[in-house]
Amino acid sequence: MSSNPKSSDKRIIYREFGNDNSAALSRGIQELPPQQQNLKVEASRKGRKGKTVTAITGFQAKPETLQELVKQLKTQCGTGGTVKENEIEIQGEHKQKILEILTALGYKAKISGG
Repeated sequence: MSSNPKSSDKRIIYREFGNDNSAALSRGIQELPPQQQNLKVEASRKGRKGKTVTAITGFQAKPETLQELVKQLKTQCGTGGTVKENEIEIQGEHKQKILEILTALGYKAKISGG
């Protein structure tokens, strides 16, 4: 057996997430128009050390669109917020105000939970 250092450099010993499917990962998300999206607005404290967060779920949009929307919601509510895993989180309890803003923008949204 001949030992070729170049061939041993390319040998994969362990890969956590399987094969390199960069083509599949770069595939775009189908973005629906606002009137075809069914959003749920709910306030939650679970796992946030007692702090209330208003979460908006059900988006089928690109991350850029969500970033623009969260910026607008943060400005309208006068508070902080973020986008996490295709979900928008706004600090504080602003269910009714966010519902009004989203319906004015053409989204089909409803309040979920108590």
